[in-house]
Amino acid sequence: MQRDRYIEQITNERDARIEEANHKQLKIDQLTYELSRYKRHQFGKTSEVLSKVQQDLFTDSMAEDFAAIESELEQMRDVPRKPRVGAHRQPLPAHLPREVIIHEPESCQCNQCGGALVKLGEDVTEKLHYTPGTFSVQRHIRPKYACKPCERIVTAPVPAAIIDGGLATNELLASIVINKYLDHLPLYRIEQIAARQDVHLPRQTMAEWVGKVGVALQPLVDALTQRMLQANVLHADETPIRQLDPGSGKTHSAYIWAYRTAGNSPPIIVFDHQSSRSGKHARQFLAGWRGHLMVDDYSGYKAMFNDEVVELGCWAHARRKFHDVFAANGSTTAHEALERIGQLYAIEREAAALDDAQRHTMRQNQSLPLLETLHSWLISIPTVGNTAIARAINYTLKRWPALTRYIESGAFPIDNNPIENAIRPIAIGKKNWLFVGSERAGKRAAAIQSLLATAKANGIEPYAWLLDTLNKLPTWPNSKIHDLLPLKNQDGCP
Repeated sequence: MQRDRYIEQITNERDARIEEANHKQLKIDQLTYELSRYKRHQFGKTSEVLSKVQQDLFTDSMAEDFAAIESELEQMRDVPRKPRVGAHRQPLPAHLPREVIIHEPESCQCNQCGGALVKLGEDVTEKLHYTPGTFSVQRHIRPKYACKPCERIVTAPVPAAIIDGGLATNELLASIVINKYLDHLPLYRIEQIAARQDVHLPRQTMAEWVGKVGVALQPLVDALTQRMLQANVLHADETPIRQLDPGSGKTHSAYIWAYRTAGNSPPIIVFDHQSSRSGKHARQFLAGWRGHLMVDDYSGYKAMFNDEVVELGCWAHARRKFHDVFAANGSTTAHEALERIGQLYAIEREAAALDDAQRHTMRQNQSLPLLETLHSWLISIPTVGNTAIARAINYTLKRWPALTRYIESGAFPIDNNPIENAIRPIAIGKKNWLFVGSERAGKRAAAIQSLLATAKANGIEPYAWLLDTLNKLPTWPNSKIHDLLPLKNQDGCP
């Protein structure tokens, strides 16, 4: 009997290993195919269709994608990474200041025989370093020592890094990522800025760095998403972007879907790049989630609402309908609607400092009577024809159950403004980067911007957080990846 159980255990372990190997090989095959497809696009007719600026942006995205795919392949394959050869690199500019960093072995004695080590020479590597506004060079010197009795050479180990053998320090990598995704500077502009200090920083090289950093940060994005989906109240919104079709050189509409925690939960913002505005993307992202979802009246969300996912309506959208009417023709009805809605917001401002239970009590005592009188007033107004004021009133009445649901709990938001504020920088950034160069580039941008936007929402300086994370990630255990997220603890400390 014991032997049978042992055989069954061994068989199950063998089957699990086979399944894992098949899954890994499938992923490798998919990445290999994707890489070959990108290479075909790179030498297609795209450059004949795009303008010079568009070509620069397209080239950047392709280089980032190549590097990202190759990094993922290296992680999936059980083969040692090939050492990087830096013989063909341009030497770093001689005019830049040098900081010499000497890395000595931990001991001057051989750890095998205890004999004294004799210095043979040294290995020297130079890394391009950056502090805001200033380039410099870090000159890393690792003296080489020999133990004659053991015939071995000893040097200080090279610490693990996001990019093994890379030219850039983590300070430079963090600056490039912040410039690209937070300040919305295309890489060719960063290249021009570096050139003013006589630093040759090719955007092809920066693109490869960005692609590899994106792969390294992805586990944090996955952990951030898991953390956000533990909340029972969320905001959701979406905004269009232009995405390049590499095969044709033309662009089509894609969408960034945005999600955010609400109320007193730690602010978490997650962006999700998708190919369309279809509601299936929100349903897939929130699959298995249960709670209250604050959204506008877009029909794509409707299919997910049931007893487990409950809709919250946005009063800012309802108010905007009346504001547009009043701004257009000075309607007295629209003005009164604005005044009544303004009273609801005045209560929210007063209740902002309260806890959820106190806010709920205040809403029941003060907001509920105002909502009842507002509803009675709206249904008493004649809405003949398709006038602007009639559309505003009908919109509010149609959405009434969702609009008034916020008073059922002190944890529910009154509007969707928090997620609209979070998504606004992406709308501003579109004016600079025009489009995303591929679906992979869009997903990478959404992932990195999720981390940076969350850091900002938590009052954490994004550059400082990113630099600290890049320093820690190479040796950080996956089991503690949540500890690196840009969130503040309950006591307000990061």
